[in-house]
Amino acid sequence: MRRQMSYRFEDQDASPYGLRMNRRFSRVESGVDLKDYFDRGDIASRENRWNFEVAWEVANKVGGIYTVIRSKAYVSTEEMGEQLCMMGPYKEVCARTEMEEMEFPRGNPLLDAVNSMRSRGYKIHTGRWLVDGNPQLILFDIGSAAWKLDQFKSEMWEKCHIGIPHLDIETNDAIILGFMIAEFLEEFRNFAVTYSQNHDLNPPRIVAHFHEWQAGVGLIVLRTRLVEIATVFTTHATLLGRYLCAGNTDFYNNLDKFAVDEEAGKRQIYHRYCLERGATHLAHVFTTVSEITGFEAEHLLKRKPDIITPNGLNVKKFSAIHEFQNMHAVAKEKINEFVRGHFYGHMDFDLDKTMYFFIAGRYEFGNKGADIFIEALARLNAMLKHERPDTTVVAFLIFPTKTNNFNVDSLRGHAVIKQLRDTINNVQQAVGKRMFDTCLKGHLPNSADLLEKDDLVKIKRCMYAMQRDSMPPVTTHNVADDWNDPVLASIRRCHLFNSVHDRVKMVFHPEFLTSTNPLFGIDYEEFVRGCHLGVFPSYYEPWGYTPAECTVMGIPSVTTNLSGFGCFMQEHISDPKSYGIYIVDRRYIGLEDSIQQLSTFMMEFSRLNRRQRIIQRNRTERLSDLLDWRTLGIYYRQARVKALQAVYPDYVDESAIYGSRSNLVFSRPHSEPPSPTSSRMSK
Repeated sequence: MRRQMSYRFEDQDASPYGLRMNRRFSRVESGVDLKDYFDRGDIASRENRWNFEVAWEVANKVGGIYTVIRSKAYVSTEEMGEQLCMMGPYKEVCARTEMEEMEFPRGNPLLDAVNSMRSRGYKIHTGRWLVDGNPQLILFDIGSAAWKLDQFKSEMWEKCHIGIPHLDIETNDAIILGFMIAEFLEEFRNFAVTYSQNHDLNPPRIVAHFHEWQAGVGLIVLRTRLVEIATVFTTHATLLGRYLCAGNTDFYNNLDKFAVDEEAGKRQIYHRYCLERGATHLAHVFTTVSEITGFEAEHLLKRKPDIITPNGLNVKKFSAIHEFQNMHAVAKEKINEFVRGHFYGHMDFDLDKTMYFFIAGRYEFGNKGADIFIEALARLNAMLKHERPDTTVVAFLIFPTKTNNFNVDSLRGHAVIKQLRDTINNVQQAVGKRMFDTCLKGHLPNSADLLEKDDLVKIKRCMYAMQRDSMPPVTTHNVADDWNDPVLASIRRCHLFNSVHDRVKMVFHPEFLTSTNPLFGIDYEEFVRGCHLGVFPSYYEPWGYTPAECTVMGIPSVTTNLSGFGCFMQEHISDPKSYGIYIVDRRYIGLEDSIQQLSTFMMEFSRLNRRQRIIQRNRTERLSDLLDWRTLGIYYRQARVKALQAVYPDYVDESAIYGSRSNLVFSRPHSEPPSPTSSRMSK
């Protein structure tokens, strides 16, 4: 395991629950919610203000940024209306289901710019994105401009001295897309200026928002060609940071010591790093998704973010109002059904006293905190054996990795359980018919007459089929190269083998959950609703959508102060633990102490009775508004306004709404009792 971050940054703010992140960055405080600006682009149209959002993941489901762009589309459209346009690469496989193709209205400068680009031989697809808000969409066919790749690379070298290797296909595609988008925006600005002059409108004010280094190429081209367009660049995680953490580096203790050029060169990503750093420094406004990523960017990209733009969720999608408790019970029963099949023959625990913990995400064993999760589970197992032997925890680890097939023993268990259920149902119907006939004759039913010998034989055969000599498997699939698999290796080291004496049972599911899964039969969202606690003790997590999704569904979660989500919650909640947000310190204490703290949090949660867990879930769900794009989208708006004012000094935000800051700080719940450690015995 990697060493833990054990020193403190400068200027920390103390708080009752521990040390908080410093605020060296120029973070703009939210004055109001974004919904106060929802006018479907009416004011933007009068101001002749346009917003273009550029990302590789627009209508292209290939990464976490897709979730950011897609979930934000509704509030962006409500604010900007037809003055908003999203741009990205045309990927036919995704576009078939994500996009409704149509042309822009005649006379619209967008149509003029598209037609001008098409006249140069570029293939461009326009239409609407089939997500909430239906934003306008322009997708560029990279292949149609591949013939100009050498010309694009030559310009990049002459103006920026950045050379692109011929064999790096991903970067080649990013270069082509960036130049196509830059040329389009330059054409659009020219047509928009002409259109404004012909219709006595204000001069066009255009802002282009680029996400991540692949899209950032377009920003570099715009700035080097001196196109008068305001630019915003957002990094959701630095490129070099991901590579360094993937290599099990002591990342945070050495942030200020890395020779960034050398480290990028070692990993053969120097050209990509230069593109990311170039976009960072050329942007009028630079933003990151969290303060922890801001520290990272300051040291690796050598620029502090101007504004922090936290990621939100379209809470309406998850909203269940008063139904979410019932939905938890229904989903939990489906997980119970899986557990009955997986642990057949060893169902020595009471499902009413069983809790489900889970961790999920990309298979980055150390970055996602799976290493300390398994170690903490081993300690939780020992504590439960000693203190609460009647309580069982089933821990699910959901990380997609290469497998050969389903585990035969796991499939057999579900078949055996199905056979037992079918047999019991048949016997139940037969007994019911005999009972009815007996009562119809005016006699009281006799148990000996109701359950015949043949019925007992059928039941016994099913019960004998449930017997097994081996312990329940710790994985649902046959993992390829299982001896070197980090999760399985860690489970072996901690001796968590699902024995009869273990109070913590392990289930490693090495693929994402879908409703067509023959073992679970539920999708990921329903699975999360059915669990009791999500555990995400990440070492490297620029934001953290998994705990955020748990929160809006009313499921308590564990996060860390090295994740953007954890830091955000520490800033906006007086006592996160009372709202079901457990924050493990992986920043200021050693690794051993972090593992102990995590195991303590899980043990504290295991002590809660059913009523206490229901109360806590209600509190957790109350935090939904804090994570809604209607609340957090205001930071993106402020970044755009700041960029516009940098390019157009005379620009005044006419739609600015002044007033007191929205109440985004959650105080300690009045119903939360004081900590037992601070209580004193009465004399």
